[in-house]
Amino acid sequence: MAGLVVYSDLVCPWATVVVLRLHEARARAGADDELSLVHRAFPLELLLERPIARRVVDAEIPLCASLTPGFGWSLWQGRAEEYPVTSLLALEAVRAAGESSTRGAEQLDLELRRAFFSRSRCISLRHEVLAAAAACPDVDVDQLAAALDSGRFRAAVMADFAAARAGAAPCSGTVVRSDGTAVCNPGTRTGWNGGPMPHGTPVLLDDDPTVYDDLVRAALEPVGVS
Repeated sequence: MAGLVVYSDLVCPWATVVVLRLHEARARAGADDELSLVHRAFPLELLLERPIARRVVDAEIPLCASLTPGFGWSLWQGRAEEYPVTSLLALEAVRAAGESSTRGAEQLDLELRRAFFSRSRCISLRHEVLAAAAACPDVDVDQLAAALDSGRFRAAVMADFAAARAGAAPCSGTVVRSDGTAVCNPGTRTGWNGGPMPHGTPVLLDDDPTVYDDLVRAALEPVGVS
């Protein structure tokens, strides 16, 4: 099966747009059974050395929701003290699910994004991660729980992050093309208007969602065909 590698953080709105658009493009191509999305971790908390920044996420959600309105985006509706400060356990869970099933990892990645961005669940917590897994047909929840409790997939997340920092991925929301080159937030160019955070707002400068059809088409081509 062909594959496209995606480096992302589960709590990154722009990376979520990338993941959603890849799923949509793959479906348009009728290639759900021919192309896998191989998820790799890009933990922003390690890059920035701070907890997940709610004010940044909240600023980005409305613009991301305008690009992928069918996802069911919502600003955080939970209590302030329940906002997740880390995504590492959730990222470990996706890597763990991928050990036995790439499709399971895809399902869990999407379900964790829904839990956070649509249902305001604290995906830092073990029971929330497992609740998301229970909604995924190709994820064995008991097996996933054992993998998380062993802690052995933290090394995979750290290896992903090291590879990203070494040049494999310039940002959360990077797609690695079939030829090995990487593109950050494909087809989308943004800016910031109104001064540095916490002032101002993100602005969309350019957007071409057809880039995702090109990525899928290229990934499905036999090696050596252009």
